[in-house]
Amino acid sequence: MEPTEDIERTLASEGFRLTGPRRVLVEAMRGLGDHFVADEVVEAAPAVGRATVFRTLRLLQDLGVVCQVVLDDGAAAYRLASGGHHHHLVCSECGAVSDFASGDLEGVLTEIAQRTGYRVDAHRLEVYGLCPACLARES
Repeated sequence: MEPTEDIERTLASEGFRLTGPRRVLVEAMRGLGDHFVADEVVEAAPAVGRATVFRTLRLLQDLGVVCQVVLDDGAAAYRLASGGHHHHLVCSECGAVSDFASGDLEGVLTEIAQRTGYRVDAHRLEVYGLCPACLARES
């Protein structure tokens, strides 16, 4: 199944359509690679208004189709989500971003909620370090 069809199915299941501008933006995001900032999406889809880009990014993020990544320098970037709840490994050298999932973290969150009395509604985790390619260049 094509990623665009998956996104269309996700939108439809939540009562939204993959409109022409949304389709253009999804294709632009797919062409931007590993991760991208909002301004790169604006540049990649000049026929779509800036406000539409930001509204669409927010909608796709709310639906779990796009995820936000905080890069090592604190800048916010986006990437098309790989499906399911996950976290990010961010290379401090080249900026590569990889997804990972860990069931162990759910136990930690449950323990934190019990200990503090909080109801944990959401969390985000970025882990920073050197990717295998950058590590190999160091040797």
